[in-house]
Parts: sequence; C-alpha cells; structure tokens
Amino acid sequence: MNARRLVVIAVAAVVAVGSLLAARRTSPAGVRAAVGAAPAATRPGVPAAAATLPVLSADPAPDVAALAAGWLNSTPLTPADLEGKVVLYDLWTFGCINCQHTTPSLRGWYARYAPDGLVIVGVHTPEFDYEADPANVAHAVIKADIAYPVALDPQRRVWRAFDNHYWPMFYLYDRAGARRYIHIGEGAYAETEEAIRSLLDVDPSSPRAVPAT
Repeated sequence: MNARRLVVIAVAAVVAVGSLLAARRTSPAGVRAAVGAAPAATRPGVPAAAATLPVLSADPAPDVAALAAGWLNSTPLTPADLEGKVVLYDLWTFGCINCQHTTPSLRGWYARYAPDGLVIVGVHTPEFDYEADPANVAHAVIKADIAYPVALDPQRRVWRAFDNHYWPMFYLYDRAGARRYIHIGEGAYAETEEAIRSLLDVDPSSPRAVPAT
C-alpha cells in the first residue's frame, strides 16, 4: 500500500470521528450509537421478546438518588425503588433545542407505558449557568408539562457516572437492571418505542404511544 493511500485512509478516519463528536448538541437528527454486542439470553424477569436487543452492559445504572442535587415531580428514586422496572434515563438540559424536540415523545411514552412498568427519569444536566438554577429548571418542567421524575444534576455527578457526552441521550435498562439500548440526539422515536415495548413485553397489538404536543 503506497504512502498516498495511507494518508487518504487516515484522513477518512479522522473525518468520521469528528462527525460523531459534532453531534453532541447540535445534530438535528441525532446519531445512533454503533454497538456490536451479542443478543441477550433470556434471564429471570426479562421477556423472551427482548432477547433480540443486545446487552450493552450488565452493570447496574448509576445510583441517581445518591448523586442528584434534588428532584422535581418525585421523591428521590433509589435503586430499590427502580428494581424490577424498565427504566429510561433521559440526560437533557432545558435550553437545548434538540432536547425540547424529544420531550413530546417522552411525555407520550410515559403516559402510555407507565402503567406497564416504565419509569422515565429525566436527568437535567445544565450546560450554561442559567440552566443550573433550580427555579429555572422547575419553570421549564412546568412549561413543558413534564410529569415524570426529573433529577437535578448541576455538578454533573450523574453525567460523569454515565460517562455521558451528549444532550439529549437515552439509556434504557431492562427489569433485571441491564443496559439494553441507547440513543443519541433526536429521531429514531419508533425504534426507541419498540425497544421499550419489547422490554415491557406488551401485547404487540396494543396501542402505541401518541406524542404529547
């Protein structure tokens, strides 16, 4: 392989990595994380339908109750409170337009699937100082009509525990506490809902969520 071809390959690799990093907050469509994990074996408490989703990590989710500075819409949700639940963690900040665009789908999923065992935990990690003010967060939550629990993460303790790098970011865990799905940014709403439904083992013919506008 000649030197010129090696240079072309190296430049292409740098461009690809740069494109992924650029999606942190500004990507209108979001970026789906590439995962090469194997499909999960059936485990206690996890429906067989969920076996098509890979196990991205068998480690439990960070203890948000121990890390958050405060909560809106809920008392602190401990690991014991979340045991046996399908939990979707949404790392967001209210000034992020991409986060705002995901809120209707999150509200719709919560309204539709909370009775089936879905818990949504919004982790509000600010980027700018005005987003760190709890009063401003509370006002934004009321304005957006968010009813699910929101943990306040002004010091980015939860953010770092997830090793997160993006707004918004979804982390979906099954009833056994394993991470089964992630999504960066906007888009893939049907795909995300399908992952939720498979982990909840809802009837395939049952109604789907309606985005709350």
